[in-house]
Amino acid sequence: MEGAEQIRLTQYAHGAGCGCKIAPAILEEILKSNTIQPDNDKLLIGNSSKDDACAYDLGDGTALISTTDFFTPIVDDAYDFGRIASANAISDVYAMGGKPILAIAILGWPVDKLPADLAQKVIEGSRAVCKEAGIPLAGGHSIDAAEPFFGLAVNGLANIDNLKRNNTAQEGDILFMTKPLGVGILSTAQKRGLITEKQRAEMIESMTALNKAGEALGKLKSVHAMTDVTGFGLLGHLVEIAEGSSLSAEINYSKLQIVCGAADYLKDRVVPDATYRNWNAYSSKTGFEAGVDVMQAFNLLPDPQTNGGLLIAVAPDAVAEVQQVLTDHELHHFIEPVGKMTVKGEKVVQVKA
Repeated sequence: MEGAEQIRLTQYAHGAGCGCKIAPAILEEILKSNTIQPDNDKLLIGNSSKDDACAYDLGDGTALISTTDFFTPIVDDAYDFGRIASANAISDVYAMGGKPILAIAILGWPVDKLPADLAQKVIEGSRAVCKEAGIPLAGGHSIDAAEPFFGLAVNGLANIDNLKRNNTAQEGDILFMTKPLGVGILSTAQKRGLITEKQRAEMIESMTALNKAGEALGKLKSVHAMTDVTGFGLLGHLVEIAEGSSLSAEINYSKLQIVCGAADYLKDRVVPDATYRNWNAYSSKTGFEAGVDVMQAFNLLPDPQTNGGLLIAVAPDAVAEVQQVLTDHELHHFIEPVGKMTVKGEKVVQVKA
C-alpha cells in the first residue's frame, strides 16, 4: 500500500466526479420500466420526472425534500474530495428551492489499496461542508469497494408553494447561470498532469461553493424553474428544462463564463469522455447560429460539471429581483442573463453568438 502522501485518488477511479454518471441514453433505457408503484398522494415529486430531488407532503404546507448523490474522486486530495462530493449532494436541495436539514454519508473504499486515514480525511472534508451548510452529518453507511466513492443522502424542507422544478419554465423566461463552466475540462487536465496550481485552486473553489442562493430564489414566485448543472453539462440540463416545459431555449454563448484555464485546454481537446457521451445524446437537439465557434461549443456545453451552478428561469419583469438575490449571495459576477426560453421550435436549444 502506498504512503498517503504519494497517493493520487483520481488514479483509483475510472471516472471523475459527476463525469462518472451513466450516459443519458443508457440511463433512459434503465429507467424506462413501467413498474407499478403504490399510490401515494403525499408524494409530490417522484421518479416520473427528471427533477433534482423528490418531495413529500408533510401535511402542514411543508415538503420534505430528499436526494442522494455520490461519485468517484475528481481531485487527488481526500479532504477536498469529501468537500466537493458533499457540496454537490447538498446542491440538489438548494436547486429545489429548499433548506437542507440533515445528511448521512455514503462511502465506498478499497480497503486493501487505500489507507483508512485517507477515508477519514474524506469524512472530515464532508463534515466541514455540512457545517458550512448548517446541517449535521448524522451517520452513514460504508462498504469495501473496488474503487473509492463518496457522497451524501440529504434531506431538506421547503414550503410546498416554493418548490422549484426543472419542467415548469414559461415562454419568455430569462435564464441565469451562477457558476462558470469547464470544471470537467480542468479535472481531465489534472488527471493528465497538465493543470497549474492556480487552475486547480479555482476548480476546487467552484466545486466546493454551496449553491445557497437556491433557498432564497425558491421564495420568489417569479422564478418559474430551476436546476443545478451537473453531469449532463449545461446543454443536457437546459434540454431537460426545455423539453419538460414543452419549450425551446436560446443560449447566448458569449455570455457564458469559463473557469480559469479551461478555454486553453479546449483548443487541445482536453475533455472528459462524458462530454462525448453527452454530445451524442443532445447534439441532434441543438442548433448553432452563424458566428458561434461550434468546435469549442461542442467541447464546453456538454462538459460535465460537478456541483455546478444554478440554472434559473425567471419571468422577464422580475430580472432585477433575481439579480439582487444573486448580488446578496456574492454572485454579482453572474447577474447578466445567458439566454431565454422560447416557443417550441425545430431545435430544443439554439446556441447564439
